[in-house]
Amino acid sequence: MLTKQQKEHVQNFRAFVQQEIVPVADQNDQEEQTPRELITKVAQQGYLGALIPTSYGGQGWDMVTCGLLYEEVGRGCSSLRSLLTVHSMVASALLRWGNQQQKDCWLPALASGEVIGAFALTEPHAGSNIAGIQTRAEPKGEAYVLNGTKKWITYGRIANLFLVFAQTEQGPGAFLLEQSAPGLSIKALSNVLGTRASMLAELHFNECRTSSKASCLVGKCGFGLTAVAALCLDIGRYSVAWGCVGIIQACLDASLAYAKTRQQFGSYLKEHQLIQQMLTEMITNAKAARLLCYQAGVLKEAGDPNSMQETWIAKYFASTHAFKAASDAVQIHGANGCSSAYPVQRYLRDAKVMEIIEGSTQIQQMKIAEYRYFTESI
Repeated sequence: MLTKQQKEHVQNFRAFVQQEIVPVADQNDQEEQTPRELITKVAQQGYLGALIPTSYGGQGWDMVTCGLLYEEVGRGCSSLRSLLTVHSMVASALLRWGNQQQKDCWLPALASGEVIGAFALTEPHAGSNIAGIQTRAEPKGEAYVLNGTKKWITYGRIANLFLVFAQTEQGPGAFLLEQSAPGLSIKALSNVLGTRASMLAELHFNECRTSSKASCLVGKCGFGLTAVAALCLDIGRYSVAWGCVGIIQACLDASLAYAKTRQQFGSYLKEHQLIQQMLTEMITNAKAARLLCYQAGVLKEAGDPNSMQETWIAKYFASTHAFKAASDAVQIHGANGCSSAYPVQRYLRDAKVMEIIEGSTQIQQMKIAEYRYFTESI
């Protein structure tokens, strides 16, 4: 199914994850941060420029290859995979909706990792209902002035460039905002359930002034949610879906290793039928989720209009089964599964986050059902 080149990429991704990410993932989770040197290593591999064309210094990989990257990084650390997600969302918005000045300015820096991008949509009172955002942007002279708050911003503590969504008189707009913008303050968020190393932040805009209108406004006012945010969220769901495949695979790997060495009642856990049942479900669901993600990637690469719907389905299936796999992995490990000495407790916490971000499980169920009900493609 995969091309020879894609298979080679997977081998390279897996080797990097095993050598550089897996050994430090639990420590980063406990310390609630991603070391800058690890992000630098990721950037040097070209992973931050996975979706960015080679003409801007990126890798220009196809959507399936990018998905395979998200799976492998997600297998090692969901927090670090989240960095690839939000960074890719900002890059994708610029590629599709940015003007040439914005592309020339930011895409090479995003591709190299010189600039870290973050996606700023969610607010304290606007999560699933993105149309309810209250942050305002008012034109003043040659710039816009922002007032409001954004919350749960992934890698918001260290991002250099934010894609901020705000209401204007012409409707929602998407704005590029640098970390150094006057009137922007950043508050670190800690003690969260999962993806603890993703350096979450809350952004406060107090008469925050952007750069010039031409350089900060992505697309047109009024199209911020229906066009720019919709594209970004689709990329985000695709990345999360593949990352959930990585979580399922990590749960399976950990559970198999543990079941082969742990003895109870005079036999290894792997010989107990109920343990075998849980392992069988992990194996099956990993394969099924991977195929759904592959299908979504193929359709995206082909520009098929059904790709967004298939991404919803892939994210729904992969995220719900990632949580099931993680729960079973903890159960297989018993009391050890509740200990920070074993990674399965991290997989469980991270998997629950996957059921919430980029469209909660309930929102996905509604979207999938609505699409199937109002179309004939059943």
